[in-house]
Amino acid sequence: MGYCCVTGAQAAPDVSTMDMRQIFDTLTPPDAPTRYNAGSGLPGPDYWQNRADYVIHARIDTPTHVLSGEETLTYTNNSPDSLDTLWLQLDQNIYRPRSRAGFANPERHARTTEGVTLDSVAILHEGREIPLQPHISDTRMQLALPGAPLPHGHRLRLRIRWHYTIPGPWGGRTAVTPTEDGDIYEIAQWYPRMCVYDSHRGWDTLPYLGQEFYLEYGDFDYTVTVPWNFTVVGSGALLNPDAVLTRTERARLAQAARSRATVMIRTAHDVTDPGSHLAHAGEKTWHFHMENTRDVSFAASPAFMWDAARMDLPPVRPAPGMPSAPRLAMSVYPRAGRGPQAWDRSTEYAQHAIEYFSRQWFSYPWPNAINVGGHGAGMEYPGIVFDGWKDRDATLFWITTHELGHGWFPMIVGSNERRYAFMDEGFNTFIDVYASRHFNHGEYAPKHDPEFAPQTGRPADDIIPVLTDPLAPPLMTAAELVPEKYRHSVSYFKSAYGLVLLRDLILGPERFDAAFRRYIQAWAYRHPTPSDFFRIMESESGEDLGWFWRGWYFENDWPDYALSDLSYINNDARQGTQVSVRTQGRLMLPVTLRLEYDDGTHADQAIPTESWHLTDTVTVTFPGGRPVTRAVLDPDHTLPEPDRTNNIRSMK
Repeated sequence: MGYCCVTGAQAAPDVSTMDMRQIFDTLTPPDAPTRYNAGSGLPGPDYWQNRADYVIHARIDTPTHVLSGEETLTYTNNSPDSLDTLWLQLDQNIYRPRSRAGFANPERHARTTEGVTLDSVAILHEGREIPLQPHISDTRMQLALPGAPLPHGHRLRLRIRWHYTIPGPWGGRTAVTPTEDGDIYEIAQWYPRMCVYDSHRGWDTLPYLGQEFYLEYGDFDYTVTVPWNFTVVGSGALLNPDAVLTRTERARLAQAARSRATVMIRTAHDVTDPGSHLAHAGEKTWHFHMENTRDVSFAASPAFMWDAARMDLPPVRPAPGMPSAPRLAMSVYPRAGRGPQAWDRSTEYAQHAIEYFSRQWFSYPWPNAINVGGHGAGMEYPGIVFDGWKDRDATLFWITTHELGHGWFPMIVGSNERRYAFMDEGFNTFIDVYASRHFNHGEYAPKHDPEFAPQTGRPADDIIPVLTDPLAPPLMTAAELVPEKYRHSVSYFKSAYGLVLLRDLILGPERFDAAFRRYIQAWAYRHPTPSDFFRIMESESGEDLGWFWRGWYFENDWPDYALSDLSYINNDARQGTQVSVRTQGRLMLPVTLRLEYDDGTHADQAIPTESWHLTDTVTVTFPGGRPVTRAVLDPDHTLPEPDRTNNIRSMK
């Protein structure tokens, strides 16, 4: 049974009217539209982006834990500006004794290294090296270009030689972790990387304080030299399997390329058998290639078990000139990580994550997806993620899905994580929520971990302490200004739950999914801002969502509805029933009003957001007929409403 009509009550007091104007007034996103970023939220007709391509050769000296490297970096200036300086990131300097991060986040950096030692920095020009004098500022390096600036449409090549001591288990995102069968090296932020030059700030040179990254896209070709008994996995595709793998390992990989079930490439027995390696002394060099990516990382260890299975995705070309090949989900982990509910299932989880996200949002572009069981940093890089070998059960599923989900945010959609954490962690956590529901008929649903609904698994309840905490920062707070106490509850949970509300309650899955896919497609391998996201979701869904962006992203507002009256018209049930609903909150999410009858049936009416534009009270009239027992607001408990004591009213 439907309602008869919805009407606003007598005009509210001036203060309430003013509140409504503030709540629903037009929201102007922080960044104005330009020729580079259009008012539709799409890249503008003159959108540009610079490019960084890398050829890197690295070697790990295992007795000293020193990584040494040489890179040739080709930088292309597609901007309309001529550049007389270049800026690069030296992330390993975060571990220096007096780094900015050591003061900003001392709990993360209890021990130190000397950071990066630059052995040489030069421009390559006509076959010769022109030395440059780098200017180091904490985790950044500035290079003044000799002679004329680098003009639009031109490129230059840098050659950089460097070395550093790899942090131990305390290193966080990059580490050396001892196990019973040898050290596990998880190598990340390991080469000098270009800073982004964009149309919003020019050089974006925020120092690395331990949070996330902002990087240019390009192609990577890299080699890693390690002792003969090490297994190496890395971002992209392994190009020289004949030189580093045994015939047995290559045959098993070929079997995995045909198998949906997990195939062991290196078994527990292989780990302890010196004869299971191709070489028996010296070193081996592993060669990897990855196209159109913002970064690469790798892991190396003599302790790795290794398994793989084919992903149900179209084959891709590993490198130029090579034929297309099947794509694999892979896992490497020490023997101690084995178990039927532990790392034995890692590749199954990885396989599902990549396939589900590809079908639901945007096709995964790279050759392989690798889950590493190591220190347990829970950290993501393109094509490879670092998780904990001790993880198991639901925890292993959730962390695997989350870290691989970062392949979409921010590895494909290259937002600025250093500034807007919610576009990275929150967007990824959002897609994880639905992946948890989808996997194996909801085996690990609902998602219920430190990233989402941590207390009860019910997000509408678990978000309340965040919304009502006067010290909790809004989502639009700069990433480095979000205290650690609130990092997961705000940047992950609140951001993800906001998208759940937008999808399931405000727009509906059909409109939301189409708009969100358009956002991903439009900004794949590009650099969107929050303003681009806000605009494209409105433009593609056909809704003015300024009230929602304002209340959920710029403020910590919440809905608060109350039933203020329930009565028959003229005291006669046959003439109909009137229900008055008052809003006492500042976030007018659509709310369902349910009228329950004495025969056990009920009638629902959704009260849309626009009902509150000019009033704080709405009256809903239901047709007459059966006697009414009570009215209930939000009967399915979908709203994050702190006070629900006035959501039920019985008929007198």
